[in-house]
Amino acid sequence: MKPRALIVPAPSPLEAAAIAAALEQFIRDTAAPRHASPPAVGGWLRVARLEAVGGEPQTPAPWGESAPWPAAARTSSRNP
Repeated sequence: MKPRALIVPAPSPLEAAAIAAALEQFIRDTAAPRHASPPAVGGWLRVARLEAVGGEPQTPAPWGESAPWPAAARTSSRNP
């Protein structure tokens, strides 16, 4: 016996909206968490890292700070 083809009518606009909303909710519920920005590097930690890699305080740090030491020190928070 040959299988029959299943004929399904197109969903109504309301059903299509419900399906879209369910898919959007599923995507939000199962999405990976957002990455938080890394904490600012405090002055003492920055100096210790520079000493460890032999860096100069007036140059940008090798770990990704965009500003040299005086500007980075003013914009970063203090570590206790």
